[in-house]
Amino acid sequence: MYGTPLAIFLPSLAGGGAERMMLNLAQGAVAAGVAVDLVVGQAAGPYLALVPPGCTLVDLGAARVLGALPGLVRYLRRRRPRALLAAMDHANMVALWARVLARVPTRVCVSVRSNLSQEAAHSPFLAGRWMPWLARAFYPRADAVIAVSQGVADDLDRLLGVGRARILVIPNPVVTPELAALATAPADHPWLQPGTAPVILAAGRLAPQKDYPTLIRAFAALSAGRDLRLIILGEGPERTALESLIQQLGLADRVSLPGFRDNPFAYMSRARLFVLSSAWEGLPGVLIQAMACGTPVVSTDCPSGPREVLADGRYGPLVPVGAVEALAVAMALTLEQPPEPERLKARAADYGLEPVTRRYLEVLGCGSLAPGCDPT
Repeated sequence: MYGTPLAIFLPSLAGGGAERMMLNLAQGAVAAGVAVDLVVGQAAGPYLALVPPGCTLVDLGAARVLGALPGLVRYLRRRRPRALLAAMDHANMVALWARVLARVPTRVCVSVRSNLSQEAAHSPFLAGRWMPWLARAFYPRADAVIAVSQGVADDLDRLLGVGRARILVIPNPVVTPELAALATAPADHPWLQPGTAPVILAAGRLAPQKDYPTLIRAFAALSAGRDLRLIILGEGPERTALESLIQQLGLADRVSLPGFRDNPFAYMSRARLFVLSSAWEGLPGVLIQAMACGTPVVSTDCPSGPREVLADGRYGPLVPVGAVEALAVAMALTLEQPPEPERLKARAADYGLEPVTRRYLEVLGCGSLAPGCDPT
């Protein structure tokens, strides 16, 4: 006998891409008639206000994801969900361990959001560098291993050695029905008002993965002799270093770091160009969201995701990681010859909420049960 049909487990509701995508999935599942428990180690973070109506929030009261293990075991014994989906590598491990300790028949699926090899190679923490070993030891015990892109799946195949057929590829549910309306909402930045200079936009955590120094240097080269502005949305540990670089390059009046915004779409729809400068990704949701707003995009050809999203460059230029000059040239060309917005929107629709949610529910064992998802 099962209890709640579907549980989604996250460490917190911090303002990251994984958290946003899991909230989107919860929204899609509820819309499909599936009851959802959103189980979080700690109910804290800027996305707390975005928990979808009809979704039950379960707070385990743990500041660290490993500390959520006892609470998750108790939750599984009490609620006995039919399926548990975990997102983010440390949460994936805790979910698999919790099922063993709880001794419940819950189907546990793990979602791998980024290129694990790259994450481990760049991690400053011992636990992060150990993650490939932990994945090899425990991910094969999951009922399904879900990668967000073909590149992430290929990387997992090399790491896990379980066979490529054992790894499912389901993209993120990036484009929600509300996105178009949110894109028309007012933008609270003075550079995005009518009659101002063209704005180039980036969005994501201020962290080494996003390689914003390359973008800032490329913007410095591009903006010489041009009236342009650069806005980078997000917060993170690299803020001080980025602010110092902006000062050194004399860009303080042309580059803005306004922090995290819960509605980046209002910025995307008003930007002349969106740029992803990452050193590595899993599936860059912000790139897809910018396309859904009809905004031209330029991206690094990093592992993994941008090449798949942009179809080998058919929807926007791809440049080598860390290549300042190539990025500046691609930005200039795209500003001069932008693609048709409707073409970009059509491509972004491939990552829509409804079709992606349907695929997740099928893998989780709820596809044939919605609406209602009979728990017996």
